[in-house]
Amino acid sequence: MSDETKTKGPLLDRSDSRVAHTTTFGGAVKAFFDRVRSGDLGSLPVVVGLLVIWTVFTSFNPIFLSSSNLVNMLFDSSTVGVISLGIVCVLMVGEIDLSVGSVSGFASAMLGVLWVNHGWPVWLAILAAVAVGAVFGAVYALLFNRLGMPSFVSTLSGLLAVLGMQLYALNHTGSINLPYGSWVVDFGQTMIMPKIVSYGLALLPGLIMLWAGYSSIKRRSAANLSAPSLTGLLFKAGLITVMIEAIVFYLNQSRGIPWMFGLFAGLVIAMNYAFTRTKWGRSMTAVGGNREAARRSGINVRMIYTSAFVLCSMFASFGGVLAAARLASSSEQAGTGDVNLNAIAAAVIGGTSLFGGRGSSYSALLGIIVIQSISNGLTLLDLSSALRYMITGGVLAVAVIVDSLARKSRVSHGRA
Repeated sequence: MSDETKTKGPLLDRSDSRVAHTTTFGGAVKAFFDRVRSGDLGSLPVVVGLLVIWTVFTSFNPIFLSSSNLVNMLFDSSTVGVISLGIVCVLMVGEIDLSVGSVSGFASAMLGVLWVNHGWPVWLAILAAVAVGAVFGAVYALLFNRLGMPSFVSTLSGLLAVLGMQLYALNHTGSINLPYGSWVVDFGQTMIMPKIVSYGLALLPGLIMLWAGYSSIKRRSAANLSAPSLTGLLFKAGLITVMIEAIVFYLNQSRGIPWMFGLFAGLVIAMNYAFTRTKWGRSMTAVGGNREAARRSGINVRMIYTSAFVLCSMFASFGGVLAAARLASSSEQAGTGDVNLNAIAAAVIGGTSLFGGRGSSYSALLGIIVIQSISNGLTLLDLSSALRYMITGGVLAVAVIVDSLARKSRVSHGRA
């Protein structure tokens, strides 16, 4: 046996044993707790917080977790949830967009003006509203990339300018009622999935997780790298499928799953794939983590920032269209109030880092459910809206503190 073979043999043996260890179910569980100790908490804090919120409100009013009330919550959370999905994009690269509320309000106004006042086909009015949102995002990206204007300043300017455009567009009427009986209004207020469709769609997240996880296991095993446990993957996908099917079954005891929430959930899944399975998504994480390192590695940093701002404004515009459908009107109040703050808070509460480089599309989903649960629970208890702002602010502060502590923990473990 040659010296080279003698040298390589033990190394290969150790590598194989390491792969075997990490692919066991026990190894997967141990890896999960290791990630938690190292500060990689994922969605754990928001899930725990959501359970606490639901337990408290249910103890005061059992109607809170009734299927009919939860269906109403799904309707109400979809509009701001879509806007929050865009906020996740800009937070991923370490920036912010303060104008999403105004952009959503202007998109709502455009829908009413073009569709009702000027007789455009509704689908064309929706496309026009979303396209204008893309233009706003492109302007913010231009100011950031070419002129170095901080996103806080440029989007704050945009908030005021776009709000003025909204008021100008609705100047003569103040509000425009959308036609009752149209599919747009029905979609926002009454359209519910057939039960068989909801049960079928509930299988998709688990199947997608299983497919993506198994593909990853095969690639890593082929490269002789440690891979997640196949047993653990099957258990996780099965558990998630059972949980979602149980939720769908419970909601179907009332009206069922709103199509509008199904659209929101579909966008969340699509963006999760884009963030985790595409070169663009990996580049987003790299730019948010370290802009200079990303530039030196060959990533087109300006393009990544542009895509983040454009997507954020497009999601804001689409959220405004959904809000108009939900309210059956386009008004001067659309996009004002706490829409802007709730969209940003939902992304942060859901687990997207304010420091950039870490986040998930699911944070928009979890975060908006937390905020809507607080709002709905306080309404059922007939408590002042002042409490809603204070509690939401407290939850947001806790989320940022947890994120900051987790970040410090990850840094210390990285140095170790």
